[in-house]
Amino acid sequence: MTLLLFLLAEMMPGDAITAMVTPDAPTSRHALEEMKATLGLDKPWPIRYGLWLAQLLRGNLGYSYSNFQPISKTIASRLPATFELMGASLLLSISMGVVLGIISALKKYTAVDMFLTVLGFIGQSIPVFFMGLALIYLFSLRVEWFPVSGIATPGRPFSLADNLSHLALPLLSLSIMRITRSSFLDVLQNEYLLVARAKGVSEKRLVLHHAARNALIPIITVIGLNIPVIFAGAVIIETVFQWPGIGLLYMTAIGQRDHPLIMGLALMSAIVVFASNLSVDITYALVDPRLRYD
Repeated sequence: MTLLLFLLAEMMPGDAITAMVTPDAPTSRHALEEMKATLGLDKPWPIRYGLWLAQLLRGNLGYSYSNFQPISKTIASRLPATFELMGASLLLSISMGVVLGIISALKKYTAVDMFLTVLGFIGQSIPVFFMGLALIYLFSLRVEWFPVSGIATPGRPFSLADNLSHLALPLLSLSIMRITRSSFLDVLQNEYLLVARAKGVSEKRLVLHHAARNALIPIITVIGLNIPVIFAGAVIIETVFQWPGIGLLYMTAIGQRDHPLIMGLALMSAIVVFASNLSVDITYALVDPRLRYD
């Protein structure tokens, strides 16, 4: 994976040195060559990849070409903002999806079910960047309910209310029900639930204590798959809303051809994907004892 990412970064036009040069600050060819030698960009890519990999095995992600700060420190400074956005988005999307999915399954083939199903399809079909721009236009420019961008209002001391007002639109852009409805529909048709109804079990207990647990497996699968999707969507949404997290840092690193920073961010993204898949497998065993190994 790291080799593929390194090759893709290498194939991008230009490099970190040419990205630093502007028409207002012309630099001689000799100075450019010296800067490339200082950063090690004059070496062939296999050697540079080997040096990067050797440092990685020692726990060192290297230094950024753009600000000459340790990459681990740069990434760590942006993680809280991304975790805030991703965590709130995941919590909102899960809670909304499960609740609306249960309602849709219990009201199957009614007007409520059709409305929620169409709403779910629309939410999944609209590109995240378009959703973000539409929300900015409606709620920031037209009615001026929420700020356009940023994580806090410049010049004001930090407050939770101000932070949440900035979080609202990025959160709504990332945060949608179809699999939950299908899952509950399959479970609600099982014979043991018909027997429970015949015994007089209340509908609330039937759904929460009997159906919900057996419908969790596909829901957990979708949640696990959505974590990388939300992380990838955060790259776009953070750019649209100028949210100072990992996603915005990623786009900045690409624009500056900052290869070490790109590699560090890509490696962290891969770890997030692997961790989400592992957590899904572990959760399977916790939810369904039949899946546990002796």
